[in-house]
Amino acid sequence: MAGHSKWSQIKRKKGANDKKRSATISKHLRAITAAVRSGGSGDPSGNLSLKNAMAAAKTDNVPVDNIDSAIKRAISVGEGAADYKEAVYEGYGPGGTAIYIETLTDNLNRTVAEVRSVFTKKGGSMGNSGSVAWQFENKGVVYLPENSEAAQEAAIELGAEDMQESEDGLEISTAPGDLYAVSEGLTGRGFTVESAQLARIPSNTVAVSGDDTRKLMTLIEALEDLDDVQNVYSNAEWPEDEGA
Repeated sequence: MAGHSKWSQIKRKKGANDKKRSATISKHLRAITAAVRSGGSGDPSGNLSLKNAMAAAKTDNVPVDNIDSAIKRAISVGEGAADYKEAVYEGYGPGGTAIYIETLTDNLNRTVAEVRSVFTKKGGSMGNSGSVAWQFENKGVVYLPENSEAAQEAAIELGAEDMQESEDGLEISTAPGDLYAVSEGLTGRGFTVESAQLARIPSNTVAVSGDDTRKLMTLIEALEDLDDVQNVYSNAEWPEDEGA
């Protein structure tokens, strides 16, 4: 139960995206399309990447019709359709913070140029491949807006690796492959899942304060605004009045 809250970073990012709902939906649909094409199937029961992409989309309230349409389009597309590839970029932000960026792109040259431009203009620096990746671990993170003994017991039974209490609820960590099962299992038992997504969790955090906080948030939000960027993670430990 110890350690810096994973939810603080996810909630901060989610809050920024809530202001731009159409962009949020677009990013989820791109992830679903890529999952269908890379997994070779539009059936989530046989495509784990699609399962996880759908779980994340649903907790961000992406309409089911939009999800279904994205899957159908991905299955039926022929030659000439956009072929999204995953690409990761790494760098550093104010206060010595590490930044890890996940993208889905059909033009790697465009994406790397845009990411580098944001780092340069917003006071960060782009790093080489592997420069900060070692500081992050891939996990499933499920958040419940309640914290009860029943919820904790259910999470353990469903395969949770760790749990952390917060003022707002219960934060549950899973192995990446167990995210969908834990999220859907909790929903099936009557618990409200506010968020369920794969996330890069920092092994250690760096406290930021003052002007560094403002500069780092500006840098991260500018990266998130790029069309090709799916997720931005940092190892920043945000001040209580700024972070989430």
